[in-house]
Amino acid sequence: MTVATRFQPRRSGKILRNIGFVALPLLALVWSLADLTLGRELLEWVPYLASGFGMNILIALCAMALGTLVGVLFGILELVPYRLLRYPVVAYVQIFRNAPHLVLIFATTYIFPFEIVVFGNYLPFPDWVKAVIGLAIPASAYVAEITRGAILSIPTTQWEAAKGLGLSRNQALRWIILPQCLRRSLPPWMNVAASITMGTALASLVGVHELLHAATDASTAVRRLDFTVIAYIVVMAAFFTLCYPIARLTRRLERRFNAA
Repeated sequence: MTVATRFQPRRSGKILRNIGFVALPLLALVWSLADLTLGRELLEWVPYLASGFGMNILIALCAMALGTLVGVLFGILELVPYRLLRYPVVAYVQIFRNAPHLVLIFATTYIFPFEIVVFGNYLPFPDWVKAVIGLAIPASAYVAEITRGAILSIPTTQWEAAKGLGLSRNQALRWIILPQCLRRSLPPWMNVAASITMGTALASLVGVHELLHAATDASTAVRRLDFTVIAYIVVMAAFFTLCYPIARLTRRLERRFNAA
């Protein structure tokens, strides 16, 4: 088998993936140009849709930041020898890894108050922050398992070498083990990030002004079936354009780390 024949399927797959990457945005553009009135309507609503998509990105970034901080801590606590610490964390991870994201978003929306009192001042507790917490909970559970698995994958000789250098267990974890875990955890962490990003659309069901909510407002205001269809195509295209590069980068990192 020649080199050209060997890499032909890989090249064909790459072409198909690139076609898929531009298919939805191209469909929305062609449909808009086919009917100029539809194109003008869509153009008028683009800033409103963009503001909603900005909220999706904000929720995803905040949820992953909070989930990562809590998840790394919980992943470490899953390995401690103290049962009073380990068992509650293990229960938390097992429960919220299998909890539907929509249920958690609704739960945080109605459990947390609409405003909080700080030194006698009433401060609003916006719904998008509740959505962040609702998505950060499953993110933290997934990241905890990723962290636990990454730590267990480090050979025991690394711990022994750190002990031989006079480092305590906490110092070895901080300076020797966790930096190696970062490399192993990055690809699955990015998969979680893509999943949480797509899950931000669920925030529209609790009144958060994000892209799906903005598309629904636009379709209700315009009251045209073709506009409604293209509005939701724009929603799919926006999420695909954001999440597809994450998936591609995840695969590239996995190949690079496996080769190393």
